[in-house]
Amino acid sequence: MATEPEPQGTARLPLGPQAQGGRRAGVRATSVAAGRLAAATAAPAVQSLPNRTGDAMPDWLEPAMAANGIGSFDWDIRRDVIEADHRACAIIGVNGTTFDLSSEAFLALLHPEDAPVVRRRVERAVAELGQCGAYYRTVFPGGELHAVRFRGRVLADAFGRPSQMVGFVWDATAELHKRADAGRRAALREDRSRFIKEAARALSEAVTVRDVARVFTELPLPGLPPDGLVLAALEAGRLRILGASGYRQESVALYDRMPLEPFQPAAEAIRRRLPVFLASREEYRERFPEAWPRAKDTGRSAWAFLPLVASGRAIGLCVVSFDDARELDADERTLLSTLGGLVAQSLARARLHDAEHELAAGLQRVMLPRTVPAVPGVTTAVRYLPAGSGLQIGGDWYDVVPLPGGHVGLVIGDVQGHDVHAAGIMGQLRIALRAYAAEGHPPAAVMARASRFLADLDTDHFATCTYAEVNVDYGVVYAVRAGHLDPVVRRADGSSTVQSVVGGLPLGIGAAQEYQVTRFSLDPGETVVLCTDGLVESREMDLDTGMARLCEAVAGDLPPLEQGGVDPIEELADRIAARAADSAEREDDIALLLLRWDGPEGGLAAQQLRRRIGQADLARVAELRGELRDALRRWGVPELIDTAELLASELVTNAIRHTDRDAMFTARLYREDRREPRLRIEVEDESDLWPKRRTPGEQASSGRGLMLVEALADAWGVEPRGSGKRMWFELSAGEAA
Repeated sequence: MATEPEPQGTARLPLGPQAQGGRRAGVRATSVAAGRLAAATAAPAVQSLPNRTGDAMPDWLEPAMAANGIGSFDWDIRRDVIEADHRACAIIGVNGTTFDLSSEAFLALLHPEDAPVVRRRVERAVAELGQCGAYYRTVFPGGELHAVRFRGRVLADAFGRPSQMVGFVWDATAELHKRADAGRRAALREDRSRFIKEAARALSEAVTVRDVARVFTELPLPGLPPDGLVLAALEAGRLRILGASGYRQESVALYDRMPLEPFQPAAEAIRRRLPVFLASREEYRERFPEAWPRAKDTGRSAWAFLPLVASGRAIGLCVVSFDDARELDADERTLLSTLGGLVAQSLARARLHDAEHELAAGLQRVMLPRTVPAVPGVTTAVRYLPAGSGLQIGGDWYDVVPLPGGHVGLVIGDVQGHDVHAAGIMGQLRIALRAYAAEGHPPAAVMARASRFLADLDTDHFATCTYAEVNVDYGVVYAVRAGHLDPVVRRADGSSTVQSVVGGLPLGIGAAQEYQVTRFSLDPGETVVLCTDGLVESREMDLDTGMARLCEAVAGDLPPLEQGGVDPIEELADRIAARAADSAEREDDIALLLLRWDGPEGGLAAQQLRRRIGQADLARVAELRGELRDALRRWGVPELIDTAELLASELVTNAIRHTDRDAMFTARLYREDRREPRLRIEVEDESDLWPKRRTPGEQASSGRGLMLVEALADAWGVEPRGSGKRMWFELSAGEAA
């Protein structure tokens, strides 16, 4: 622990008795060295020393040294004998007044870290015939650590050779304690500086108010361990407890949302926007007597009330409390005040984030359906995941629309943009598309009208969308795609595939845009998956890779449906959404819609097909033929497909061409008295014009419909209704037919 720089390049002198022919060294208490040193300070460095008996210490020196506890020493370099007075012996830690002590023995008394430094400095002084000084530690016989300072000068003989070193020693133990205390304080300051940096980093990463409360209540204050921490926000004149540690939950609940009364220390801290420090229970009772009855039962004896001030406005309060009375010094108060400022800035930022998030979440909840309607024959599941950054609101949406005839419409879409404007457009478009679908328009017409609606809004935004009408009776899907993703179908065997759907331009691009319909079928238990591009596309993942990952997530085994358990389609939706939820920095929001066709329940209701055909919707006739083929195949009578399709087409076409109203088509398979199943097809209209059978000529292009019905059907007829009529025919299935 020597404080002076170590010598460089000095000659090493023998300091042990071996260098002097093995003479025994000794120490005798004397004060002569003090006189010699006093004389040497004014004498040339090279001189002959007077006889020791003639050396006399000045009269003024001994009282001064005694008064200041300073001892003297005389080291005969040639004989390696150290002579010291009794005060030097006491300071060095040597008992008695006479004893044997060489330079090596003296160095052995020093702290192992200090002995080499003292040796080098003495060697340099001897080599240079100069002065030296050092600060070193010694260990007393009882193990107590002391510190000593010495200052000495090397004297030369008549030939200019070093012969003696004389000097002073004094006790520096107080300096040792001071240095240790200074080191402790320096370490504490370093710990507190590190704590402020770590606290600032942790609070800057806290996003929500809950995060700020968690970080604050877990902070380990260095050198100032608190017994209780409370974080509260100021709301409408009340303090709402956000987090606490060191208190029982029921005790904290008593103070939550209590009015901030003016006689409380918390009210004074917030009003003055300055910390309030209370070092003892007596000080609390004296300064705030009205608030003391409530505080005395907390078991605390010292408090620090820190106002949280952000943008010049008090937004809350931190309370730091201690079990024992504690007078905080200036450094501790500065530390707590700095911490309060960091918490205030973090809390203000977190409250703004929470408010924005709540606004975005509320707006998104209003725009999206609150509930998905239950439709018999199908099971649906939906998910919505906001973007991982930004306002967390966007233009993605889903919808499930019950349709006339018991069918269901599926909508998935994404409006261009990721802001409040996009969300507003999405809400308008969702309502419009839902209205068009609920009116019973076919999928192509629904999409075309929605495109015109968005174009007429003149928002400079477009939207991608997929609309699918699902025939709940037979699992037939009629899908229309406007610049959106193809759906993914999970098959009954657990495999998955991308179902190709003819695409058109996004909605809002052109007012006269037309769309094509793609028809595909589902078997019982199969699921169609619709999603927006945020699930399958990002900066790190291209669309093909994303679709492959989606198919992988859709495929695979699912748990069986148990009574009262979670439906497997919900498990599938969670599995798909979990992959997207792993990324906290999603660039886009995600809408996900799943529908599983559960299949017919059996009986007559499950073996009946009923459709309304619009007067001007001739394309519906072709769709009806396809549905009829699927129905007969499912009912197990595929041998009737060709005949039934031909005759049904004739009846429907006649009803549309010769009336000015819509027609209702019904196909039903039934059995009577264990006979072969019979197919009955009926077409109703509101016209009173009765059909007439006629015989057309060879060149006639019409008039053969009833002839075909009469020739191919097992039975047919026309029945009057209250308004209009019903035409029907029947076909028998089986070998008899």
